[in-house]
This record gives sequence, structure tokens and C-alpha cells, in this order.
Amino acid sequence: MSDLLFSATLPGSLAALEAADEVVRSGRLSVAELLDQLRHAFIVLGSEARVVGYNATALAMLGLPESLLEARPLIDEVVRWQHAQGDLRGDLAHLLDRVWYHLRRVRQTGTPHVYSYTTAQGLTLQGATMALPGGGWVRTYTDITKHAQTLSALRESEERFRSLTELSADWYWEWDTECRYTRFDGRMGRDDTLTERFLGLRPWDVPSLNLPRPEDWAALQAAVARRQQFLRWEVQHRLPDGRIVWFALSGTPMCDSQGRLRGYRGVGRDITPRKEAEAAVHRLAFYDSLTGLFNRRAFQDRVGQAQSAAARSGLWAALCFIDLDNFKDINDAYGHAVGDKVLRETAQRLQAVVRREDNIGRLGGDEFIVLLEGLSQDREQAAWRAKVVGEKIRAALEQPLSVEGNEVLATPSIGIALFAGEEERMEDILRRADLAMYESKAAGRNAVRFFDPALQERAIQRAELQREMRQGLRDGEFVLYGQPVVDARGRIKGQEALLRWIHPTRAQVPPAQFIPLAEESGFILTLGHWVLKQACSLLAAWHADPVRRDWKLSVNLSARQLKQPDFVDSIVGVLQQTGADPARLKLELTESLLLHDVEDTIAKMEALAARGVQFALDDFGTGYSSLGYLKRLPLTHLKIDRSFVRDVLEDPNDAAIARAILNLAESLDMVVVAEGVETVGQFEALRGMGCQLFQGYHFGKPQPF
Repeated sequence: MSDLLFSATLPGSLAALEAADEVVRSGRLSVAELLDQLRHAFIVLGSEARVVGYNATALAMLGLPESLLEARPLIDEVVRWQHAQGDLRGDLAHLLDRVWYHLRRVRQTGTPHVYSYTTAQGLTLQGATMALPGGGWVRTYTDITKHAQTLSALRESEERFRSLTELSADWYWEWDTECRYTRFDGRMGRDDTLTERFLGLRPWDVPSLNLPRPEDWAALQAAVARRQQFLRWEVQHRLPDGRIVWFALSGTPMCDSQGRLRGYRGVGRDITPRKEAEAAVHRLAFYDSLTGLFNRRAFQDRVGQAQSAAARSGLWAALCFIDLDNFKDINDAYGHAVGDKVLRETAQRLQAVVRREDNIGRLGGDEFIVLLEGLSQDREQAAWRAKVVGEKIRAALEQPLSVEGNEVLATPSIGIALFAGEEERMEDILRRADLAMYESKAAGRNAVRFFDPALQERAIQRAELQREMRQGLRDGEFVLYGQPVVDARGRIKGQEALLRWIHPTRAQVPPAQFIPLAEESGFILTLGHWVLKQACSLLAAWHADPVRRDWKLSVNLSARQLKQPDFVDSIVGVLQQTGADPARLKLELTESLLLHDVEDTIAKMEALAARGVQFALDDFGTGYSSLGYLKRLPLTHLKIDRSFVRDVLEDPNDAAIARAILNLAESLDMVVVAEGVETVGQFEALRGMGCQLFQGYHFGKPQPF
């Protein structure tokens, strides 16, 4: 073995030699001895492409005589020898040209040249040429005969596999590491329409009838994330030609020799005939043949599931029992065919008026039932929501029907029973709803009644308050109050607009009583728009007042307002209509508004901030918003919640929280407003901490503008 050129370290590309560095340094082996032990062949060329080093493996693997390499030949002589013994095939001159071309190319680019060939003895070798620092090259050779044989066997196996899939009713598919379809064989591979629909997409990227929501794929995505096998994942698709088909997918992960995920492979099967047969059996067993609604048996199962869900979540549910008034008279007067059409029309109206997740059933005759779930954890609130739905149903069903040229009227009597757990049987809940329905009939029919008279009365009161609230806005009963916001020297810098309801008989209705009701009913959108318009009109009027022209006016936002798609346009429209300066308007949000759809919230805030509108985060410190989101929000102000201000002098923890908020705001370049300041001591303490703005009874109670 020649060791003329080798040293203890070689270029980083020779990883095998670098790994042996410790062995050499320890003195257990010399470099020459170590290289002779390697299974890879090495030939080192000097700057003139003469052989200046090699190991024993090179002699054995390449079949070269040691006398040839000891003579330090040019690479040309080695190539001629290999060509003569049949290891390198083709025109010799062309071979020599290619060798020199790659030597120069490797030297210029620093990129190794890798190639493979099969010797006359049947060995498949992989060669690599790499440049050495300071001039010269190293050529390595690895015996990959077994690997080549394995590839050949795989190709044969692939051909057998293709033959089988072409004959099978199932098909084969593969995903990449991002779960995108990359391959189809069998039926799918032969159908260009299907291949174009799926290839390059993930299963959940293709519209699915039975799994329309992103969360419907969560179980499959979780299994894939855990690299688990999945079996018979059923997907329903509508094909471009209008056909509806069902596919069942089964898959298993593909990994390389290092255990790294390469994707998934599996099979698919068309299960449309089976699903159609199952659907037919299911319809017969669980659906009313006349209306297509759930029958009594199916509804009993749904109520049981609702009871279990209510027990887990603590949310109340309700049964609405509906009986059509005078339906017997319709049957007697016009016949059962007309009566059946009335029942079908009633079913359609019920489906149109309730939520998609609500269950509707027909118990028989003219008796219908609606199951309402997830109403509220508060029983009174749940009753009010059930009452709202009941009134919607009543309003929809009391409209006259035109059947075969006859106008018929089948008003509903509706009874509602609440339930919240599994302690009652479905029959007991239904009985209570049935009794409430008879109370509705006793009250004159075409009405909604609760089983609990006291609950019924409270639901009526809430509905009445909601009606009065809408009427109050029309009649000018709502007014804006303002509370001053002052700086550290007590100078007024702005005000916060506060909504008040001056009721003609109830006196002043507390905001805590009517604001939640407005939120729940959706009336907050109308009310909020009115508040914003009034506030912007004030700002426009202040502009002509030298004292108040630089004041800012804060307006509170609701979650429903922020979720509206036209939220930004509505704010901009009011500003333009009133002529208010956007830079003087400050919109206040609570942390709870940031818990859902944060990206949409940020986008809307940034759109308004670009027009000059300012934003404040109200009640800061009481919620759970991420500080990561906080730094992305275009906020100008943070408001320390009054719960920390109240005890800032007595409770060291509240004082520490106030300081932390002030430090955080300073780092984010925000102004802090302390709300609920009621004493001189609180004002002085917060001012000493560096607070810039203050609000509370110490500076003034809310007063009408």
C-alpha cells in the first residue's frame, strides 16, 4: 500500500476517512493500515492526474496489478488497462475524453462526479471523483452489486404488481410526505377523469359530500401524523358527470431504511353499491316514509345522544312538541291526499326554519318534534333561546298553505320541555313537552308554552325586553354618555362613549341587563352601528371646538360586530358620512374578542389602522390572549382592568401586575389607561408607576354628551 500522499485529515467530502480520525489519533492504527481495512476502494491522483496513493481494496475490487499503480501512472493508463480487461466498454478515445472532462469539471465546480458501471466479472461498482485541496483528486469505488440486484428484483416485482392491479377491482395509490396523491394504478390509473381530479392533491383538498368540513378529516390526519395505518376510510364524492360514488381507502406509511417517512401507500375500493343498499335499509328503519323526517325510533336514539352530550357539556337541550291545530278537519274536508301534502309542507317549513344541526321528527299523524341542543349552561338563557326558536316555528307554520287550489290553515300548538342530563327517559321528556303543548291549546292554540310556568314567564319577560329594546332605539330612548380620560396632570384628553337606555317605565335599564340580550339576539349590530354613528358625529362637532378638537373618543366593539364580513367597510362608511377624523376615533376591544379567528381580526384591525383609526385593548390582564398575538395587533393603548386598580394600594400582587402591564406596554410602544380610578391614592400610585392616562369616578362620572 502506498502512503505517499495520505495524511491524518482529508476533505470533508471523504466522510469515511474523517470518521476514522479518532482511531488514527489514538495510535491503534496508521492511516495506511486503516485505509487498507476499508471496504471502499481509493485511488488518489496528483495535480497532473498521476496515481500517488491507493489502498489494498482498490487492487482487489478493480482487478488492477499493484505494479501498475506503484509506477505512478497517468489516469489514462489505468483507463486503458480497465478497457483492455473489459471493465470499461465503448470507444477508448471517448472514454479518455470523458475522464478528463470530469476531472476538470470537478476541479472547477467542487461538485463530485458520481457514476456506476458493471465489470467484466459482473460486479456493479459506483465510482465518485472529488477534488482535493491544493490540487489533485481522489477516486472512490463502492461495490453496489447487491443493491443493483435488489433494484432489478424490485423492477420485476413492480411489473408483477402492475399486472395484478390491472386485473383487480381495487386500485393502488401513493402519497408523498405532504399527503398529496402522486400515483394511481389499476382502475384509477386508467380513468383520466378521476386521476386529474385527485393527482397532486391531498384527500381533504378534494370536495367531499360526507366530510365537508376540515375538522371531519381530523381523525385521518391524526393517524397520519402518528404514522399509523388506517383502514377503510370512507369518502363520498360527486364526479364531474354527476354520479355520486363512495370510496374506501386503506393506507400504511412508507419509510426509508433510516426510518424517515417517505409518504403513504394503500388501496382504494368502490363501495357505492354497498352504501346505497345500507342507505335504503337505514331509510326504512329510521325515517318517516311520508316526510323523510326521523321516525319515533330514530328520534329516541337522538334524544339519548343529546342527553349524554348535555351531561358532559352542562348545556341545556329542549324538545319542542308540535301539534297542528284542526288537522282532522282538513282531512275530513279535503281528503287524506291533501292532508299528506300538508304534512310534507309542514316538514319542509320546519327544515327551513331551524338550524341544520337541529333534529326534526314526525311521531305520527300531525305530531312533529324538534330537538334543540347546546342552548346554554344557564337554564333561563336556554329557555329564552328555545322560546325564540319556538316562535320562529310558530310564525312559519301559521302561514296559510295552498294545496291543489285550496287554501288551508294548520296553525301549530307548541310545547317545550328542557332537559340537561341522563336522569330522565325520553318518554318522560316527551310527556312534559306534550303537556306544555296542551297548555298551548288551552291558551287558544297557535301559541308556544313551557312546561314550567315560572320559566315560561321569565322567557316571556326576556322576549318582551328584546321587543322593547328594538322599539326604544326607534323612539330615541338610547343615549350616549361620556366619561373623561385624563393625563397625569389631570387634563382631559378624551372621553369614552357609554351607552345608556332610559326606559319610559323601567327607568334606566342597566347595560349588564340589555347588552347581553342584544348580543344573543343579534340586535347588537344595529345598536353598535347607531353608537358608532353618534360617536363619529360628536367627533365631527368637536373639531370646531378649540377645547375638544384634539380629544379622542373611545367606542366599545362587540364580538358580533368584529365578525361581520363588512366590518371595515361599515366603519369607513360612517367616518366618511359624518366627516369625523379617523385619528380621533379609538375602538376598544376586550381580550375575549381575540380568542377566535385571530388572523381575521388582525387583518380587519390593520385595514382600519392604515386609515388612522386607533385601537385599545380593554380589561387587559383578565383574559387569556397570547402575548405573541398582542405584539402583532395594531394596538395603541392598553387599559388596566379596574380589578387591579381597586386594590393597587393594598394588594402587592395587584401593584405588581399594574407595573408589569406598564413595562409591557412601554416595550410595545403603547399607552396605558388605568380605568376605575376612584381615589387620589390610586391616582398618585399609578402615576408614580409611569401610567399616562386615567379614567374613573375620581375624575368624573359618566354624563350625557
